[in-house]
Amino acid sequence: MPFTRIRLDIEDAIATVTIDRPDARNAIDRETVREIREALEKIREDETCRVLIVTGAGDKVFVSGADVRTLLARTTKDVLAAGNNLLFREIEELPIPTIAVVNGFALGGGLELALACDIRVASENAKMGLPETGLGILPGAGGTQRLPRIVGMGIAKEMILAGTILDAQAAFRVGLVNRVVPAALLMSIARELAQAIAKRAPVATRLAKMSLNAAANAPAQVGMDFEIVAQAVLNSTADMKEGMTAFLEKRPAGFQGE
Repeated sequence: MPFTRIRLDIEDAIATVTIDRPDARNAIDRETVREIREALEKIREDETCRVLIVTGAGDKVFVSGADVRTLLARTTKDVLAAGNNLLFREIEELPIPTIAVVNGFALGGGLELALACDIRVASENAKMGLPETGLGILPGAGGTQRLPRIVGMGIAKEMILAGTILDAQAAFRVGLVNRVVPAALLMSIARELAQAIAKRAPVATRLAKMSLNAAANAPAQVGMDFEIVAQAVLNSTADMKEGMTAFLEKRPAGFQGE
């Protein structure tokens, strides 16, 4: 079925998922979750994809949180289904690197989506926050877990307990975003970053991402052990031989993902 809430574009090894719901401030509802998961499956099946960019349509909102009327109507069963939580975990665990391009407001579930990505690039007009406690709920799609790992416990507690919203520069200062750029240059700079990633050895990049995720989620020794095994796997790849040979021959490497 064709997508109605998102757009999926794949070009030059870069996949771009754009949440395109202008009338709903790019909010993620159940159908949007379904479409994003379908897009992720297409990306996993496409061996040419080496990087994923996630963004929202327009220049005012990246992704907004759920409609309050929808939240009020949820049952306990709906909450336990954890649709957004499972989707964001799927994005976090996607084998290829992911970049959130934050082009405006990223509040509630929108920020939680950005937190699930590996890298965040924001426009100068971006604003980010988790206002859920003001509605009698908490950030339940990974916000209480991923945010402190990225910005530290103190900043995370202020943002969640007091509902503090950060502008782009404040987000950069606390490490919530990697870069802040003019809105007119946002996508071009994000694509330059994606291209830099896509040019590197794909298997090495995937295993490096897995190692970094282990650093955030596993005991240090488990991560160290995984790193050793990953390095041993890479030592037998054609890409390793190509990368080192190209370096010695002073030429660009031609990685094949093998």
